[in-house]
Amino acid sequence: MTRSAEDKAALAQQNKSSSLFRDYYRRGPDYRHGDKVDFADIKDTFGFASLTVGAWVSQQEKVRAAELVFDALADLAFLLNLPPKALGLRGSLSLAFGSGGQRNVQAHYAPARRCLALAKNAGAGALAHEWWHAFDHYMADKLFVTPAQGLAFASSRWLADEPQRSHPLNQCLDQVFASAFLSQQGEQAHDYVRRSVALDKRLAQRYFSVPTEMMARAFEAWIQANDLLKNSYLVAGTKQSELAKAGAYPDSQHLAEIGQALQRYFKLLAQLLA
Repeated sequence: MTRSAEDKAALAQQNKSSSLFRDYYRRGPDYRHGDKVDFADIKDTFGFASLTVGAWVSQQEKVRAAELVFDALADLAFLLNLPPKALGLRGSLSLAFGSGGQRNVQAHYAPARRCLALAKNAGAGALAHEWWHAFDHYMADKLFVTPAQGLAFASSRWLADEPQRSHPLNQCLDQVFASAFLSQQGEQAHDYVRRSVALDKRLAQRYFSVPTEMMARAFEAWIQANDLLKNSYLVAGTKQSELAKAGAYPDSQHLAEIGQALQRYFKLLAQLLA
């Protein structure tokens, strides 16, 4: 069928107004088998405490967004070998779409509200990164002997060398942080840390060297490096982006070491949740 000039103009405007109508690359299992999903299905399937959709998200956008978010979360659960409901962090994590985000930010985790917010037109590629922030925050009270103060994250408390609770899972998470932040000998900061500090100095800021940001970048890079599936809505930009070229992500050898530690942790977690 040949589109009229009016149809073409309308389609161009639609694509311009919402990036949700772009084609996001995905290669992975078919979880939905052609079934339609909505945000209520996402809340129930992945165990979120609540789910909010912004008032400016159209019905057509809701349909497309639900498909993208559902598949991305299902892919994340698949790669972590976790039950889907585990992504909701025991019902403590909320999800917002097109609501509660920050201007010019793809996605944002708000620790005060324990909410992962995806921007309507710019949230693609950041979901894995922000989910790690939520997980890092959740574990701040689980890994250590003393309760977390304020809006603490486990990665920052780990670098502060706070006493840890004795548990096999905690020992595995300890190794995740050690593999990311320390040299193989465990005696000095890894080059990844030094590169992150240097990047912040070059940009006259403190962002890339913040512990939870370094861990989130390591986690999303590991997710994108996995060959079992690909999902550009879940994660993107850790390989060929300008940020990647600037050394903001672990190199391939370091990423393999971090990945081994992450696999051990999530494998044990899956066994304990079974």
